[in-house]
Amino acid sequence: MTTAKDEPIAVRISRALAERIISGALAAGSRLRQDHVAEEFGASHVPVREAFRRLEAQGLVVGEPRRGVRVAGFSPEEVREVAEMRAALEVLALRHAAPHLTPAILDRAEEATRAGDRAGDVQAWEEANRSFHRLILAPCGMPRLLKVIEDLQAASARFLFAGWRAEWEAPTDRDHRAILVALRAGDIDAAAGILARHVQWVGHRPGNAAFRRSA
Repeated sequence: MTTAKDEPIAVRISRALAERIISGALAAGSRLRQDHVAEEFGASHVPVREAFRRLEAQGLVVGEPRRGVRVAGFSPEEVREVAEMRAALEVLALRHAAPHLTPAILDRAEEATRAGDRAGDVQAWEEANRSFHRLILAPCGMPRLLKVIEDLQAASARFLFAGWRAEWEAPTDRDHRAILVALRAGDIDAAAGILARHVQWVGHRPGNAAFRRSA
């Protein structure tokens, strides 16, 4: 099993910076200096540049000629775009995953939903939420598709953190439960329809109200 220490340094740097951007610790417009990041992680500039490229591919930073890298902002249009892309791609992954979803996997997904209900802060909730989606989609066996979905989910998480930063109230996720009921019943069309609506919620409700429901 691969551990954090086994990962290339560029991956570890990009993961750490992504977590800060998603949580809001690094605000939109903040500049990321190569030398500062290299010093913090005890790395040369080569893996730092690779980490920046990874973050740019995720839409989390923007490279500017002769000005370096800054944390990307996001507009209501981008929120809707990400939500619609997630809906289309997660439904595709779910349809391929459904034949391979065992009762044990669905039980674990149900536990992830319960963990989200018990979450004491937005970070714990988002981790549980991401776990639910990962569990029901991973059996699709399509690694490229899952990588794109993972990047979109990272962007989505950032929108959620932005909306919940002022106040936090753990949501009760009825959509997750409805998806699981449909999957246990073998009704893939119903599960896919609920998932698509669930993921698009944020995109169709800009502003803080959009973040009152999980995605």
